Amino acid sequence: MENYRLRFIPLGGVIDVTKNMYVYEAYQGDVLRDILIVDCGIGFPQDKGLGVDFVIPDISYLNDKADKIRAVLLSHGHEDHISALPYHYERLGRPPVYASKLTSLFVKSKFNEMNERVDITGIDYKKKYQLGVFEVQFIDITHSIPDTVHMLIRTPVGNFYHGADFKLDLTPPYGNPPDFYEITKFGREGVLCLLSDCLGAEREGLTLSESVVGETFEDEMRKTKGKFIITTFSSNISRIRQCAEAAVKFGRKIVFMGRSMRENTRLAEEIGYLPIPKESFLKEEDVMRFPPNKVCLVVAGSQGQYSSALVKLANNQNRNVRIKPGDKIVFSSDPIPGNENEVYSLIEELMLLGADVAYSDVQEQLHASGHGSQEDLKFLIRFTNPKYFIPIGGTIRHQRAYQRLVTELGYPKDAVFLLDEGETVLFEKGRLRKGEVIETKNVYVDAYGVGDVGNIVLRDRKSLATDGMVVAALIVDSKLRMVSKPKIISRGFVFEKQEEKMFAEAERMINSILKPKKGKVVNLGNVKKQVADNLEEFFFQKKGRKPLIVVDIIQL
Repeated sequence: MENYRLRFIPLGGVIDVTKNMYVYEAYQGDVLRDILIVDCGIGFPQDKGLGVDFVIPDISYLNDKADKIRAVLLSHGHEDHISALPYHYERLGRPPVYASKLTSLFVKSKFNEMNERVDITGIDYKKKYQLGVFEVQFIDITHSIPDTVHMLIRTPVGNFYHGADFKLDLTPPYGNPPDFYEITKFGREGVLCLLSDCLGAEREGLTLSESVVGETFEDEMRKTKGKFIITTFSSNISRIRQCAEAAVKFGRKIVFMGRSMRENTRLAEEIGYLPIPKESFLKEEDVMRFPPNKVCLVVAGSQGQYSSALVKLANNQNRNVRIKPGDKIVFSSDPIPGNENEVYSLIEELMLLGADVAYSDVQEQLHASGHGSQEDLKFLIRFTNPKYFIPIGGTIRHQRAYQRLVTELGYPKDAVFLLDEGETVLFEKGRLRKGEVIETKNVYVDAYGVGDVGNIVLRDRKSLATDGMVVAALIVDSKLRMVSKPKIISRGFVFEKQEEKMFAEAERMINSILKPKKGKVVNLGNVKKQVADNLEEFFFQKKGRKPLIVVDIIQL
C-alpha cells in the first residue's frame, strides 16, 4: 500500500523503567487512519513522601483522537504495563483490549476496584488480528510472570517487533518457552524495526531461569528454624508458586500478606496457576498459634512501599505477626531503579528485629531478573535482524548500553534511536527519521484523585518538607497603608527567638514595599507577589534556604 506513513510515540517507558505506554499511528498521506496502543502502566514519583501514590502517562495528545484508536494491546500483567488503564479507558474511547489469560484477570480486577468495566478479548496465539491497517499476532515469550507476550505488528510501512519486558528462559517453571519458530519466521519475513526491552543491557551473559530460584527457596527453607518469609512483586505468580510448593514440601503453612498479594494469588488460583492444596493455607490471625518452623509468609512490599505489609512487619505494626530472631526473610526481587534507598532502609529495619535477611547483594540466586541480559538481547536481534532499533523499558544508561551492543553485532550506530518521552519517530518508505516532539507532563495520582497534584503543588510540598514555611500577616487600610507592624510567623524554617534581628529587618523591607507611590494605582495581587518574592530572596541570602512564603493581607 503506497502513500502510508507510520509514527511511533512513546508516552512513557523510554527513559524511566516504568509507566510504559507506546502509540503507533498509521497515516495515509496526511490523514490519520488508525492508532494502536501497547501497554498503559503506572510509574513511581522521584520525589517520594510528598503525598503522591504513583504517576500515569499523559494522554492529552490523544484527547481528540479516540475515534481512531483501534485497540490497546497488553504485553503482561505487571503494574507498570497495565495499571494506568482504568484511569484512561473512558478518555481513550473504551477501545477493545487484547490480553493473555492471567493479564486479563489482573486488568479486570483493577477495573473492579474502581467499579468500572472493561471490554477484554482473550488472545488466541494462532490468530492474526486485523485492527485497522494493523495486523497483530501475539507470541509466547518468557518473563518473571506467566502469560507474557511479544507482538508481531504488520503495517503498510513495514513489520514491527514489539519486544516488551522479556528474557529467553528455556526452562520456565510453568508455561511455554519462547516461541523461537514464530520469532525467526517473522525475522525472515523482514523486520523494519525492533523495539526491545533494554533493562538488562549492562549485564553480561544470559539471565538465569526462573527455575533456579525455586531450588534456592528449598535450600533456604531447609536451613531456617524460624518463620520463612519471602517478599516479591505480588504479580510474580511463578515466583510465588515456587515458594508455596517448597512450603508444602517442608510441611509449612502458607500465609499471603498484603491486599495486592491476596488478590493476585486468589486470581491465579481461579485459573489453576497456583494449584496448592487448601489445607496448606493459614489465616494471618492464626500465625502465632503455630511453631515458627511450620510457617511460610509470602508478603507484599519488596520495594519498601509506604504502608505495605512488609513495612508494617518491620515497624511492628501487625498485631498478628512479629519478626523474631531465627526468622529468615528473602528479598526475591531487585530494587526498581530509584527505590534503592527505601529497600535498603527496610532491610536494616528487619535486621534490627533480629531476622536473617537475604537479598541479591549478599547472596546469589534469590532472584532471577525478568529482563534479558546481553546474550538474550543479542539472540533476539539475530533472530529478527531488523533494519532499525528502538530500546524501550530502560533508563538512558540502559539505552546507551543497548546501542553499544547493537554496534558490536555490526549494525551502524545511527540505526539505533534513543528516545525521550514524547519524542517521535516517523517511518515512511522503509526509512526512519525523528519527527516532532509531543509535549507531555507528569500526571500524579494520590488518594483524592488524578491530576489534582501538579508540579507547583509538589514544589510547595517539597519546600515545606525541606525549608519550612514563613507566613507574613499584614494589616492595611483602604489605600494599602500599614495600620500596624507586620507579623511574621516561622514554622520549620528557623527558631524565631534566635532570629529576632533578621525578622525585624524583614519587617522593614515589607514596610518599604508598602510605602505609597505617588500617582500609582496599587494592586493587591501585585503587592502580595512582590512581598513574597522579596522575602524569598531575603531569606535565601541570609540562610541559604527558600521556605514556602505565604503572604496574608487583611484590608480594613
